[in-house]
Amino acid sequence: MELLNPKTLTDKVTSVISHVVVTTASKLAFISGQVAVDETGKLMGSGNYRTQAIQAFTNLKYALDAAGSDPLHMAKMNIFVVNHRPELVSVIFDAGLQVFGANWPKTASTYIGVQSLADPAWLIEVDAIVTFP
Repeated sequence: MELLNPKTLTDKVTSVISHVVVTTASKLAFISGQVAVDETGKLMGSGNYRTQAIQAFTNLKYALDAAGSDPLHMAKMNIFVVNHRPELVSVIFDAGLQVFGANWPKTASTYIGVQSLADPAWLIEVDAIVTFP
């Protein structure tokens, strides 16, 4: 994959995303939205954005592992946050960095504030499109 951050677009956000991802991958994986439930279906971190973000990103990492890929091959990620407020941006991204560390996917990314998710207890949902080299 080729990550592009042209000088004609701001570099203010490129520490956590890339403006453009170019790939010639012939195989893709589409990962459904991952939320803050563990393998038994138990909600983790009721009412807590940080804890829910850590679990959602952990589940995304598990899905990447199951697909046989890794965060560095993620072409697109969407992050949905219930009742978004500006102060939640660092909470969410810090949680992702805690899960992925140096392998944080600096991919094409959209952070979307939403009114609610499928279950009223869910605060964060993360989906992704992954390429294979």
